Amino acid sequence: MKRFHLNLKVSDLEKSKAYYTGLFAAQPTVEKDDYIKWMLDDPFINFSIEPTDGTTGIAHVGIQAENEAELGEVFARVANAGGPRFEEGETTCCYAHSEKNWTQDPDGLIWEAFYTDGQTTHYGKPPEIADIEAAASCCMPDTTEQKKPAEPRCC
Repeated sequence: MKRFHLNLKVSDLEKSKAYYTGLFAAQPTVEKDDYIKWMLDDPFINFSIEPTDGTTGIAHVGIQAENEAELGEVFARVANAGGPRFEEGETTCCYAHSEKNWTQDPDGLIWEAFYTDGQTTHYGKPPEIADIEAAASCCMPDTTEQKKPAEPRCC
């Protein structure tokens, strides 16, 4: 079964850790000085946070395969979606050894498709977002236009 992945950039890693630990009623499965991850079964998500040196919010979303066969299916979906692709391949990132491809939706949201086959002791090297955006620039509409921010709402 594929698992949804969401990675957030947060302003205060410890405060966010406390918040999400309470929200999920679960301790992190990976906890490093610069990265925290929860592998949850309910909801079925790989949720991670890491500090930012700039903007907070969604860094990227993704689909995590459980095995290589599922990964092939997910990679095919990425190809069929029609967006740009950045085929990263074998890599070490986020304290894990993985096989990854990336894409970008029409509004600029970065998607990761990956299978992780082991943990590592070092963060590794995340892909250059510029590489993904360069792939997007050849076949996607320009989404860099400033949009008016939505008015804040109360729940």
